[in-house]
Amino acid sequence: MNIVYAAEKSSIADLLGDYEKCAIQADDIEVLRNPNETGSFYVGWRFKRYLLSPSGQIVPKRLAGPMKQSRK
Repeated sequence: MNIVYAAEKSSIADLLGDYEKCAIQADDIEVLRNPNETGSFYVGWRFKRYLLSPSGQIVPKRLAGPMKQSRK
């Protein structure tokens, strides 16, 4: 499971880098699942937050409070 997650995180960093037009390393981002939408993720980078949709679209997102991983 950790290997798959790491590969996904690298892909998400590449997508975010394309969106921001700069190189972003996987270790520089925080990725959390979005419990409101299957296949959607919250992405944190520096002081910015984004929403990654299941279709691969990244949009800026304001989150209420700090990013916290929910465990169910």
